[in-house]
Amino acid sequence: MALTYAQARERMVQEQLVKRGIQDPLVLAAMAKVPRHLFVDELLRDQAYDDNPLPIGEGQTISQPYMLALMAETLKLTAGERVLEVGTGSGYLTAILAEQCDYVCSVELSPRLAARAQKILQELGYRNVTVHVGDGTLGWPAEAPFDAIVVGAAAPCLPRPLLSQLRLGGRLVLPIGEEDLQTLVRIWKEPSGIREEYFGECRFVKLQGAYGWEQWTDPHSSGSHS
Repeated sequence: MALTYAQARERMVQEQLVKRGIQDPLVLAAMAKVPRHLFVDELLRDQAYDDNPLPIGEGQTISQPYMLALMAETLKLTAGERVLEVGTGSGYLTAILAEQCDYVCSVELSPRLAARAQKILQELGYRNVTVHVGDGTLGWPAEAPFDAIVVGAAAPCLPRPLLSQLRLGGRLVLPIGEEDLQTLVRIWKEPSGIREEYFGECRFVKLQGAYGWEQWTDPHSSGSHS
C-alpha cells in the first residue's frame, strides 16, 4: 500500500474520527494504536483503514472505523471498569475496549470467529480479554454485574438479560430498530429505572440469539446453536 499501516491509522483517526466529532482522547489513542488490518482477511488489508465495513466471514462484518469509535466513545469507559461485549466478531472492537478498561468479557456465537479473534488478541498481547462462545443475548451471568455493555449487532428490542446483568449506574450501548435501519442507543440503569439517549441512525447486521432477530445457524453445520 502507498501508506504504511501506521500512517493509514493516523489518517483514519484524523479524517474519519476527529473531523466527524470523536473527541474522547482514550478512544482516539486506542484507534491510533490497534492494528485494524490484522483483524481482516489478508486480501482486504489494503482497505482496512477505509471508511466502510468489511466482511469477516460467517455473514458478519467489521464495522466502519467511525461507527466503532462512536460506540466506544458513547460507552464512556474508565480504567477500572469491566465490560461485556456481545458479538466479538473480528475482535477489533474488543481490542479497542481492552485499551480503555480493566477487563473485557466478549461473547460470540460463531466458534470459528471466536477462535480467530481470541488468537489475534492473544498474539497482540491482550491479557485482559476473555472470549466466550455462546448466545450473547443471554449475556454472561457468571461474570456479572458489568459496568458497561456493548452490543455489536442490531437488536429488535432491548435484550432483558443484558439489562439485568448491568450494575446500577451502568450503561448499555446498542443499535435498536428495524432490520435495515437502526438507532444507536445508550441506556443508563438508574435507581428510578432506565434512561435512554440517542446517537443517530446506523446499519448493523442482525443480532442473532434468543433475544435477537432469529436463532443462529452455523453455515458449516446442519445443526443450530442457541
